[in-house]
Amino acid sequence: SGINAEYGGTGTSDSLVKIWDFKEQKSAANFPGHSGPISAIAFSENGYYLATSADDEVVKLWDLRKLRNFKTISLDDKYTVRGLTFDNSGHYLAVAGPDVRVYQISKQCDLVVTWDAHTQDSTDVRFGPDVNYVASVSNDRTLKFYAAN
Repeated sequence: SGINAEYGGTGTSDSLVKIWDFKEQKSAANFPGHSGPISAIAFSENGYYLATSADDEVVKLWDLRKLRNFKTISLDDKYTVRGLTFDNSGHYLAVAGPDVRVYQISKQCDLVVTWDAHTQDSTDVRFGPDVNYVASVSNDRTLKFYAAN
């Protein structure tokens, strides 16, 4: 989600991701680099990473300790990201859009698995406890569960 205990994130229509410090009640950082309106934001549970997407067919991963983009994941042509979420460990990122994808967060950010079970775009995705399953919802009005083994 676009919020954790100390910080929140917002995306603007002019491609800027803003991080807000709730305790200080002020802007903590701005992340430029996307093109098009920001479509999804997710903080990792450990507070180390932020994932963002826009209408530019990429997912950007940000290191919140160093306040910099450390990886840009290029997606398929016309791929629209509808939802992003990290697992509890921060080692995996799920992407909801025309399909559901899971990436392992590393230097390469490898694609681990893709599921294409919905008849319309997936609108959000979540990991189950201990990453034992992934759940997605869709504009086709269904909820799907995928074994994550």
